Amino acid sequence: MRPRLAAWVRFALLILACAVAAVAGPVRAELADVTMLRAERTDEGVVLSATLRFDLPTVIEDALAKGIPMFFVAGAALQRERWYWYDRQVAQTVRHFRLSYQPLTRRWRLQVSAAPIGSSGLSLGQNFDTREEAVAAMQRISNWKIAESTDVDPDSKHLVQFRFRLDVSQLPRPFQIGAVGQSEWQISVARSVRLPTEAAR
Repeated sequence: MRPRLAAWVRFALLILACAVAAVAGPVRAELADVTMLRAERTDEGVVLSATLRFDLPTVIEDALAKGIPMFFVAGAALQRERWYWYDRQVAQTVRHFRLSYQPLTRRWRLQVSAAPIGSSGLSLGQNFDTREEAVAAMQRISNWKIAESTDVDPDSKHLVQFRFRLDVSQLPRPFQIGAVGQSEWQISVARSVRLPTEAAR
């Protein structure tokens, strides 16, 4: 009876582990969200505005406090809808963010660039007194030009795809290895919105 009982115990523990994972999964999925996403046509081109909501996990906060910068990437793509085939991508752009803490001044710095910033952080940026202020600035994207006006076909419908994620590929090698398979390092969100057929006034 004892081997059979042990087998039942192992089976029950396996079921419990699966149940816990099933419950914990959606919680992790809600780590990041897009609370507002808007795309508009203007005389200069297509502009995108977005508001993000996410909290930095403790492991990322600890790394930042130790002087390890964190890198984020926002991407937007303009797609022309085609009923007879896959949608055609007509424009694509990215925006890179570097969030860092400066222990000597006890201030936070957020840098934004159209190209990867790198560990040196050689890019224009803005300083903040608190981490919350720096993160809030990164969570608000306003009038970001993602396509030229010539990319828009006036006789077609268009869809704008937006993505935002933590870029672990720019972290120091030990952190990249430690982040593999760890949900705490997976800040990612994607959303789409249809482009209005008329230009904003």
